[in-house]
Amino acid sequence: MWVATPINPAYSPFYLRYYSGHSGKYGHEFLEFEYTRGRLRYANNSNYRNDDLIRKELWVGPLLATQLKKLVNDAEIVKENDVNWPKRNVNGRQELEIKLNNDHISFETCKLGSLVDVQDSDDPEGLRVFYYLIQDLKCLIFSLISLHFKIKPIQ
Repeated sequence: MWVATPINPAYSPFYLRYYSGHSGKYGHEFLEFEYTRGRLRYANNSNYRNDDLIRKELWVGPLLATQLKKLVNDAEIVKENDVNWPKRNVNGRQELEIKLNNDHISFETCKLGSLVDVQDSDDPEGLRVFYYLIQDLKCLIFSLISLHFKIKPIQ
């Protein structure tokens, strides 16, 4: 007899990717991280003063997936829409893609320097949700990466 076992919510389908970058004087400079099925990938390319591309990858437990989902759910980002957000420009763009349960959302906006940029937009409430979620995600990911790796390119 086959019995269906309940799915651990920590392992339910979940994907998160964040990208921030631009092409300019020093080439394509970007910061990107992606979480999927227990794998966290991080990439940072700053060509300033001939820095090298930094790529890190680590496998993490279900607790990180739970925490990422909590951040996404608490922010209620799935209720937002990027139609009235500032479009990408010469200063670059930010992208956020999330697959959570039956929701698949993708946002794109220009790089935001501060809350002043958020306040001056056509949708300050929605963009504020995005801004603070990105700050929380970056803080968590940078903490994990710095705990596991020394982030300095090898010459």
